[in-house]
Amino acid sequence: MPVSNTPLLDNVSLPADLRKLKPTQLRQFADELRTEVIDTVSTTGGHLGAGLGVVELTTAIHYVFNTPEDRLIWDVGHQCYPHKIITGRRDRIRTLRQGGGLSGFTKRSESEYDPFGAAHSSTSISAALGFAIANKLNDAPGRGIAVIGDGAMSAGMAYEAMNNAEAAGNRLVVILNDNDMSIAPPVGGLSAYLARIVSSREFLGVRQLARRIARKLPKALHDAARKTDEFARGMTMGGTLFEELGFYYVGPIDGHNLEHLIPVLENVRDAAEGPCLVHVVTEKGKGYKFAEEAADKYHGVAQFDVVSGKQNKGPGGGPPAYQNVFGETLAKLADSDSRICAITAAMPSGTGVDKFAKAHPDKAFDVGIAEQHGVTFAAGLAAQGMRPFCAIYSTFLQRAYDQVVHDVAIQNLPVRFAIDRAGLVGADGSTHAGSFDITYLATLPNMVVMAAADEAELAHMTYTAALHDSGPIAFRYPRGNGTGVPIPEKLERLEIGKGRIVKQGTKVAILSLGARLEEARKAAERLEARGLSTTVADLRFAKPLDEELIRKLLTTHEVAVTIEEAAVGGLGAHVLTYASDNGLTDAGLKIRTMRLPDIFQDQDKPDLQYAEAGLDADGIVDTVLKALRHNSTSVEDAGARA
Repeated sequence: MPVSNTPLLDNVSLPADLRKLKPTQLRQFADELRTEVIDTVSTTGGHLGAGLGVVELTTAIHYVFNTPEDRLIWDVGHQCYPHKIITGRRDRIRTLRQGGGLSGFTKRSESEYDPFGAAHSSTSISAALGFAIANKLNDAPGRGIAVIGDGAMSAGMAYEAMNNAEAAGNRLVVILNDNDMSIAPPVGGLSAYLARIVSSREFLGVRQLARRIARKLPKALHDAARKTDEFARGMTMGGTLFEELGFYYVGPIDGHNLEHLIPVLENVRDAAEGPCLVHVVTEKGKGYKFAEEAADKYHGVAQFDVVSGKQNKGPGGGPPAYQNVFGETLAKLADSDSRICAITAAMPSGTGVDKFAKAHPDKAFDVGIAEQHGVTFAAGLAAQGMRPFCAIYSTFLQRAYDQVVHDVAIQNLPVRFAIDRAGLVGADGSTHAGSFDITYLATLPNMVVMAAADEAELAHMTYTAALHDSGPIAFRYPRGNGTGVPIPEKLERLEIGKGRIVKQGTKVAILSLGARLEEARKAAERLEARGLSTTVADLRFAKPLDEELIRKLLTTHEVAVTIEEAAVGGLGAHVLTYASDNGLTDAGLKIRTMRLPDIFQDQDKPDLQYAEAGLDADGIVDTVLKALRHNSTSVEDAGARA
């Protein structure tokens, strides 16, 4: 039999097995775990760099703490691949991000070791505080442990949680995974020694006594004593801020050195006071040279060859990615319009703002994981006469909805929202699916909402938004590559609230919004083959509706079907409301709305997701035929009367 290259990992199915290992075996175990992560992601694709950076930290946490009784929350959840491997899911780890497989993030329904789902960032401290306080109130054992990193500390929510955390006492532990040296540089043996000292029970006891004495001293001596205490805790190194928020700060320490991590975490585990914040410094991509050397540390990768590091990104060429069409179009527009600027929230390449930033570096702003601030910042720019574009994923814009309403829509400020990842997104699953933006934006007074059917339409809409100064305007577009249509050199300023007829028919009308247009065309061809003359309209706008076009279609066709890549409450609801208010349904019109189902769809290939949702050509044809059958004895009869 071949000898396994992961003999220790092979004997660890759960953290309880890990705790049976000797401390001297943990280095080998971590190396084996890193090998397994690399091999797994090479076959599945996904997030690699963040997981490689926390291999030792994952090992140490599960070795020291009593998970799952101690509730461990990873923030952001894409750090969790090593965690999944040692919490009973190694046999399924190569199903990551695939249909019917494991989620690429933590997920409550997957394992008791995933107490809280975290696919967006900066929520872990709030959730861990909830677990800690619940156990405290019920006199139950168990801590809340939040591992927060990969930029998640740039969001205000993390600080809101820390400001409220003191009541949890020693039941709350926050581990700050500083994986981009944003707070402190890498540290060595002296800092590790100090961290062990200041996290020890003896030091904590002396410190509490010193605090009580210092309170009775004159102010000058009290302040001097406090500064001495800070010096002893690692020469301050950022700890003062966390102390002011009620935390006992330990660190920074080397997050890849198990001999440093284990004793510090044991001291924190046994500490009588708290809450504690342990600051560890790690390196994304650690232990895999191609990730270490890459600019993005292999943050998100396609399948790749482990030996060469070469990613299998498929054939080159083909249609451009939608986000790049947006970024490049905006950059060209800014060449002749000094008022245009772009804002993104920690996703410059994901939104195409990196293309804009390359051409106009002084007008591109990455605000970090701070969508609320980004939207209000844009509102301030707009109020001062600039033409700001907020390029934010649909699901991330949800985090700033109050700002969209209060700071933008109510004040009718011309902020432009470029909404990326609209619709279903494949392997990232429900947490990143842009399902709700049409509904949550089209309900707002003053807001204009557009949806691009292809890359040419996206370019036109970007141009239209740039020239729209009378109020806020949003345009949405999907993840992935365009359809291959050419992008005109001369862009068209679209008339607000006006759609277009793509194909003219007489019996069936398909009213499409956004990137389902190609499926609508396919459905029309199949319906025509059945003798059902079909009109296809690209409405372009969810708000304001093209009422003239909609009235014409609803009054001249027997069946009308709306289709959108969005949840209930969007285009279909608005068309139905318009039709009802104007009596257009009174004469027997058969109108159907097609939209995403009222569920959170799990990860799968996008075409399979849309088939499951019924939003493909087959689904459209089936919807039309069922509507005609309502008063017909057969499909053939319906076609014969066309």
